[in-house]
Amino acid sequence: MSQVSGDTSGVDANLAKNNGANQYKPTTDRGRATRQALIDAAEQVFLEESYDRASVAEITRRAGVAQGTFYLYFPDKKAAFAALVRKLNHDMRRHLSEAIADLDNRLDMEREGLRAFFDYVAEHQSLYRVVREAEFVDIELHDWHYRVLGEGYVAGLRRGITNGEIRDDIDPEVMSWILMAVAEFFGGRWIIDRGKPPPEYVFDDIMRFIAAGLGRPGATK
Repeated sequence: MSQVSGDTSGVDANLAKNNGANQYKPTTDRGRATRQALIDAAEQVFLEESYDRASVAEITRRAGVAQGTFYLYFPDKKAAFAALVRKLNHDMRRHLSEAIADLDNRLDMEREGLRAFFDYVAEHQSLYRVVREAEFVDIELHDWHYRVLGEGYVAGLRRGITNGEIRDDIDPEVMSWILMAVAEFFGGRWIIDRGKPPPEYVFDDIMRFIAAGLGRPGATK
């Protein structure tokens, strides 16, 4: 799994409006640190308590700020939730992009991108719960998350097709959804359910499966 863009400019206007994009954006280091502390605290609270049970009071307690401070940065709990989803999305794509930055072969990118995805999930297990809850809290936000991931993936796969590195007889959008599904399932199966990344023999089997699926028909092995 490899993304090629850390940009978040693709947020739809309606999505931004619905998710409190007009919330206060700090311009000082102190303000940015406070907003980040609130998002970090929200990540832990949403992971442990779920969206419905999470409270602004608990988020501010963990962030070490007064409850009223929360509303200087977010109009409500849903806006903080949306900010967290966007940040997780952005940070994950940046992490994957950095992992493959020096690679020029598509299958190498898939291998290192998948490993980087597992590493990111291990550090941010909230990703799974938060994104799943987004389907019920804000379906547009949920769809945005996967759409942005898919768009970056498709762009990279198209380059691989153009360069003759992978097969050209399957729609790259279809490829992207298959590869994302593989990564998400195994991340959940091992890191979320078992508390550890897939062992190397499982990782190698995943990559053999991906290589076989992306390989050009008739290409010499």
